[in-house]
Amino acid sequence: MTYSEAIEYLYNARPPFHQVGASAYKPGLENTLRLMEHVGNPHEHLMAIHVAGTNGKGSTSHLIAAALQASGRKVGLFTSPHLVSLTERIRINGVPIPEETVAAFVTEHKDFLDATQPSFFETMTALGFWYFVQQKVDIAVVEVGLGGRLDSTNVLTPILSVITNIGLDHTEFLGNTLTQIAKEKAGIIKPGVPVVIGESHPQTINVFLSKAQECGSDIWFADQCEYLRRTRLKVAPECELKGIYQEHNLQTAFVALRAISIQYSAIREGFAHVCTMTGLRGRWEILRKEPLVICDTGHNSHGLQYVARQLKELPNPHIYIVFGMVNDKDTEVVMQLMPAGERYHYIFTRPNTQRARRAQEMLALWGKEGIAIDDPQEAFAYAKAKAKAEDAIFIGGSNYLVGEAINTI
Repeated sequence: MTYSEAIEYLYNARPPFHQVGASAYKPGLENTLRLMEHVGNPHEHLMAIHVAGTNGKGSTSHLIAAALQASGRKVGLFTSPHLVSLTERIRINGVPIPEETVAAFVTEHKDFLDATQPSFFETMTALGFWYFVQQKVDIAVVEVGLGGRLDSTNVLTPILSVITNIGLDHTEFLGNTLTQIAKEKAGIIKPGVPVVIGESHPQTINVFLSKAQECGSDIWFADQCEYLRRTRLKVAPECELKGIYQEHNLQTAFVALRAISIQYSAIREGFAHVCTMTGLRGRWEILRKEPLVICDTGHNSHGLQYVARQLKELPNPHIYIVFGMVNDKDTEVVMQLMPAGERYHYIFTRPNTQRARRAQEMLALWGKEGIAIDDPQEAFAYAKAKAKAEDAIFIGGSNYLVGEAINTI
């Protein structure tokens, strides 16, 4: 089986959540544990840091991984979704898993996959953990896919758990209140394993305190660690991640790294070169200049509130916003957050996924001046044709739209 055939098999036999949404979601760990047993129980042989949260868990995972690399460790990094290539989800010291390794794994285990029908994410989790063990990583940084308690990655017993923040996202699976969602994400806290919480909130703080007490786990709230926060500012004045929302992620990653005694020099080095060291893309990333083209993977109100602030701070005379979202996000709330005015020109489009809202629907929800172009490539071309050298183009609202931009602009 070639890599292309393996990818086609994975997508067609078990379509991924990022393409079809709820129908791909398989809560519970039974299937994952069967799959793990079949490939040698790699989760039992993996030293790991487990990262959950509504927003920022990807950036936080990359920051932690970069600092660990800078400390001289061989670091596995498991994240999702991918922007361009599926291999981005599984990296060692920033290098994606080889395509031939993906193809060989699927070929070898196809009969078992056919028999047990694991989800796409369960299969990727098994592949990632197996690969890390095969390659003898010193430590893996593992980002939760969705939620926490019932997520496939939660078969791990890590050395540290990290929960970045809690927001209203994936409410159809995790609950309709911050408290309910916090309980699901607190499910990654294991007996005796310390936990770092990135952002404290009146509705969730007691959930985490209670779970940590139940598990006998030390707990830190990163935004309440005043001494560590001041120290973090000294050791990480420069960072390749430029979004203003990264302040929270830097703080969370810093406290997590100090909790496992990583040296300041390694943290400084890792933060300064996080994108270069780990291959992170799409976080307030400048794709080109004149006109300035920026993309960002923020895709819900919790994340896009910071993007909206940063768009307002851009000095460019005109800003062309190519924007699209999927249908299970809080689009109406997001529309109220996005900047409006004479210098903002909206081009709504439809990301390349079955879950995407149509461009005309997005325009109707916006309720102000703008245009609708369903085809993302046509939307990009329209924005580039309209923008002058001194203007800016922003592309966002969806990981899939950002992925297309990175692949073509």
